[in-house]
Amino acid sequence: MLLQNTDEAEFTILFLPHTVPKVAALTSVSVSAFLLGILVSRPRRKSQLQREESEDDDYINHSNNQRTDTLSDEDRDYIS
Repeated sequence: MLLQNTDEAEFTILFLPHTVPKVAALTSVSVSAFLLGILVSRPRRKSQLQREESEDDDYINHSNNQRTDTLSDEDRDYIS
């Protein structure tokens, strides 16, 4: 399929006309779109502020877990 597109065509790139083979234009657009897709789909790194906030949230959640286990034995018997 690509070998059928070997004839040259005129492409206007940045307002300048260029005569290149269609296969070269298709290949360059395909490769650049693939690389752009990889860059866009990468997971973002957490900033230092976001890391500190998540550590604070972990500390708060850990503290809350300890507080919920303050039932007396009588209360546990009553609930169950």
